[in-house]
Amino acid sequence: MLVADHRQVTYSPAYTLVPTYECFNRCTYCNFRNDPGKSPWLKLADTQSQLRELKSKGICEILILSGEVHPDSPRRKSWFQRIYDICELALSWGFLPHTNVGPLSFLEMQELRQVNVSMGLMLEQLTPRLLQTVHRHAPSKLPEVRLQQLEWAGQLQIPFTTGLLLGIGERQQDWWETLEAIARLHCCYGQVQEVILQPYSPGTKQTEQAPAFELQQLPEVIAKARQILPAEIALQIPPNLVPDADWLLSCLEAGARDLGGISPKDEVNPDYPHPHTQKLRAILDPAGWQLLPRLPIYPQYDGWLPNKLQAVVKQWRAAKLLHL
Repeated sequence: MLVADHRQVTYSPAYTLVPTYECFNRCTYCNFRNDPGKSPWLKLADTQSQLRELKSKGICEILILSGEVHPDSPRRKSWFQRIYDICELALSWGFLPHTNVGPLSFLEMQELRQVNVSMGLMLEQLTPRLLQTVHRHAPSKLPEVRLQQLEWAGQLQIPFTTGLLLGIGERQQDWWETLEAIARLHCCYGQVQEVILQPYSPGTKQTEQAPAFELQQLPEVIAKARQILPAEIALQIPPNLVPDADWLLSCLEAGARDLGGISPKDEVNPDYPHPHTQKLRAILDPAGWQLLPRLPIYPQYDGWLPNKLQAVVKQWRAAKLLHL
């Protein structure tokens, strides 16, 4: 059956490497972090072993996802170097690194640009009210700090993923204002590949319980986001957090076109396993949607990459195994 382009939905065959779970932020809804000093760092030898095993698994993206070491910590330099080395190792095995490790300095972003085909950071919500509630112990969740990351990504020509976390105490108007801020920065630099609309989903490790985001609202948020954001920005929803098939299809009809990185484990939401692509196709195919794998960099950004990264991406595209 031929499927028109507008009935295609993409995902990235991915695997997540976590340099460390330690984080100096203490967001009340977090199911990822450990206290500083209580999480061993991923060793490069172990990274090498994992990458070797992944070589024949059909993985293209290595997501480097880390807790944050404080910018003023004497361990910050070692933490950053470990992230850089993991990215280099992933590249040496032919994978495409995408790093999301919290706010970075301009120089740190500039360095990681050499070993990443794309990077990311969730804005979550820009309302400062959350600094008195869920982010009261999370210094790096300052809205201006996170917005600056998007601007620096544009200045450095780093293909970037950002997004909203829905249902953590914000108001509806806050959604639109955060999306409008993303749109403004993208219109200046053109750096935003995709925006994730992530419904808050309670887990077993968080310090304060709160009700889950009502999924019935998600199609409305997607439709409005599609109106606010430039057409070239893909809207992404995590399928493990939208487990009901009907609501997943409603989200696609509303304008979502990407399901993000699908890997063995969602490190941020460990209580919600990613569905296998076979299960997703069983939902999507009867509704006329075609599920296609993609790279963690969209084609229009290939020219932004350093030459050595362009060569790796070109090999993946030449293999014609992926849609994007």
